[in-house]
Amino acid sequence: MSVCPETERFAALLRALKSRSGMSYEALARKSGLAGSTLHRYCRGTSVPQDYGSVHRLATVCGATPEELRTLHRLWALADAARTAAAGAEEEAAAAEARQEARQEAEQAEEAKEAEDEEEEKAEPGGEGQAVPDTAGEPDPEPAPRPAPRPAPRPAGRSRRRRLRTSVVTAAILAALSVSAWALYSARTPSGSGGGGRGSGDDRPLFSANCPPVIAMGEHDECVKEVQRLLHAKGADIGVDGSFGPQTLRRVTAFQVLAGIQPNGVVEEPTKKALYASRVRMSVWSQEKVRQRVREVFPEVPDKAVAIADCQSFLDPLHILPNTNGTRNWGLFQISDARLRELGGTPRQALDPEWNIQAARRLWSRDRDFGDWPHCARAAEATPLTATRPPR
Repeated sequence: MSVCPETERFAALLRALKSRSGMSYEALARKSGLAGSTLHRYCRGTSVPQDYGSVHRLATVCGATPEELRTLHRLWALADAARTAAAGAEEEAAAAEARQEARQEAEQAEEAKEAEDEEEEKAEPGGEGQAVPDTAGEPDPEPAPRPAPRPAPRPAGRSRRRRLRTSVVTAAILAALSVSAWALYSARTPSGSGGGGRGSGDDRPLFSANCPPVIAMGEHDECVKEVQRLLHAKGADIGVDGSFGPQTLRRVTAFQVLAGIQPNGVVEEPTKKALYASRVRMSVWSQEKVRQRVREVFPEVPDKAVAIADCQSFLDPLHILPNTNGTRNWGLFQISDARLRELGGTPRQALDPEWNIQAARRLWSRDRDFGDWPHCARAAEATPLTATRPPR
């Protein structure tokens, strides 16, 4: 199986991390929770994971540095985009093959019809191949009244019928081609997008030839600045410095959740289109409003509750943190994926400050303690923490 350059670079870094770790595939499988056969495919480049979480988990087990994790995330995004493009090419090839088969079937039907017409012509009186009775040696019969002349065959009529059939078949082929082309376009271009491909003269900078198909963690350029400007215009608290760091990753992921896009943390074509077209607003509660509401919902332990939220998210309702096992924590109290499922919630709900605070209250009410947040044990102290901002 041939491997595209993007996938090979991604697989090469995974192989380097595995080699440096000194662990076998079996050992890595036990520590990462992935199947050994799956790890083999990732490192050989014959498969690209659909979710970055498993990649992050594997790299962490191998002892990857923060810089290596950023590089790996970017390489995964490029390999994932290349896989998607390859799948689209296969669909287009299948559609082209179907169109060719339709043309061949139409031609065969036309040839069969022409052969049938020729047989009909032969069967007509006086037609080619019709037997003539032998009257040699017989006396001449009395002349019979001459019958009215039989109308001659009308080849022009048959010609018109043939032209009509040919026109109908041609129209059917053209219709099939048009439907196939429309289906391919619709499958690859969301409704209302207007195309937006690179090189199409699009005036949106993210779709220009200057920006790559995928913008991801670790990049530093004007394309990242454009992403940050668009997020800021939608109300996001984000610096516009052209550096795709942790804060930009969190804001991109939050925007994807709010816009109903797969939250993979990278800016691909669907996210680019939504950044220009979506009416999503990312403005959130101020830190003071968060503190006030947390105290109202936790009247028994108001300071501790505020301290927990501050420790978990810097009082940022759109804070999102990825874990080494591929899961994520969401919102003010960093509700985990597992807790979201227990509470019947979704990431979008978890980014709603009111829902998040009420969910934290439900978790606290089970044992009337903050056991769900062990890493913020210092928040149990009476003095609340000073709110800070996460690094950008």
